[in-house]
Amino acid sequence: MSFLIVLAALAFLMFAAYRGYSVILFAPIAALGAVLLTAPDAVAPVFTGIFMEKMVGFVKLYFPVFMLGAVFGKVIELSGFSESIVNAAIRYIGRSRANAVIVAVCALLTYGGVSLFVVVFAVYPFAAELYRQSNIPKRLMPGAIALGAFSFTMDSLPGTPQIQNIIPTTFFKTTSWAAPVLGTVGSLFIIVVGLSYLEWRRRAALARGEGYGTSLVNEPERMPATSLPHPALAILPLIVVGVANFVLTRMIPQWYGESFTVPAEILPGVHTPVTATIKTVVAIWAVEAALLLGIVVVILTAFRRVSARFADGSKAAVGGALLAAMNTASEYGFGGVIAALPGFIVVGDALKSIPNPLVNAAVSVSSLAGITGSASGGMSIALAAMSDLFIKGAQAAQIPLEVLHRVVSMASGGMDTLPHNGAVITLLAVTGLTHKESYREIFAVTVIKTLAVFFVIAFYYVTGLV
Repeated sequence: MSFLIVLAALAFLMFAAYRGYSVILFAPIAALGAVLLTAPDAVAPVFTGIFMEKMVGFVKLYFPVFMLGAVFGKVIELSGFSESIVNAAIRYIGRSRANAVIVAVCALLTYGGVSLFVVVFAVYPFAAELYRQSNIPKRLMPGAIALGAFSFTMDSLPGTPQIQNIIPTTFFKTTSWAAPVLGTVGSLFIIVVGLSYLEWRRRAALARGEGYGTSLVNEPERMPATSLPHPALAILPLIVVGVANFVLTRMIPQWYGESFTVPAEILPGVHTPVTATIKTVVAIWAVEAALLLGIVVVILTAFRRVSARFADGSKAAVGGALLAAMNTASEYGFGGVIAALPGFIVVGDALKSIPNPLVNAAVSVSSLAGITGSASGGMSIALAAMSDLFIKGAQAAQIPLEVLHRVVSMASGGMDTLPHNGAVITLLAVTGLTHKESYREIFAVTVIKTLAVFFVIAFYYVTGLV
């Protein structure tokens, strides 16, 4: 019965998200409904002590990233930089390769360490203009962004700095470069199959005579082609953000050490010292500083174009960032509540019975990521509960822990992008589209990511390459 309660809560939230209802409203309803059916007297304490704690904790950490990412995307749009880059891409690459261009830009940013949430805000103005000029249906755009930002550069490519590739290192004593051959093979599988699917969808829409679309929401502002800046100048802020994020990620720990304390005498109104554990915030601080620097570069290089519309544009960007952050934070609260329920423990215990260690790890992590709607959340829960089991199984089968690392990392990005996933909801909110319009392409990417995990497992058993 406890398992059915968890399943019902998940199905209800997925249905509400797909139908276009607010996740901010329905995530707590779904979570607390599950608590009500499990222990009615625990509803209020769980709401305050788990749901709101998780939700507020997410906002505390990540809202500045959402806000700065949205403002960065907006000034890129207002400056005409996005349209300039798109025009150059069309001129040198061609309209027919729009999907490949968007996937490449997203991949470059995420592999450079930029948060996938930020990538959504930053890339959308480029993608919208590219799809409009190429007359490709806008509803296909989220699939391309998801393929570029939520898949191979998130957890497959060796060395990616995304958190989904970092978490396993603490459990398996590996590095982010674990199993480079398997990671590269898995990435190629995702890229080839994913782009093939997107191109098939594009050609089908073209054959039907379907264009970009009309009466669309959240369309970027356009500039006259004669006043567009040079593409080299337009791409400079993206390079600045990527390089600054890379450098700051390495420099911040050197500046602050493992932790940093602000003495009480410096902040007499606080009365107690303020201490920050640097390793838990270094990635966030780095991307925030990089985005700030990127915004400054855009403003300095396109002051006249940006300043006239910055007030209204920044208000719209902050409003969109607030909505996106709250959507994702509500999902985070939902995952926290579900993970605490008896039914979730039942799921974890059932997954332990799978005999093959790599398949066990892949199915367990992917399932828990799907239930919680979070790749990092599902992986963290799975590894905290079952990492010893995974390690013993791998050692008994003489499987290197590097292979286990890569399988677990890729599996976390498998079924995580179900309709209730925070990144999916953010992507659709930013692009002004709905689940009904665009989730088909996102789900296809989800299936491809999941298949890639088992393709990598099979490749390892056939070749023995790591």
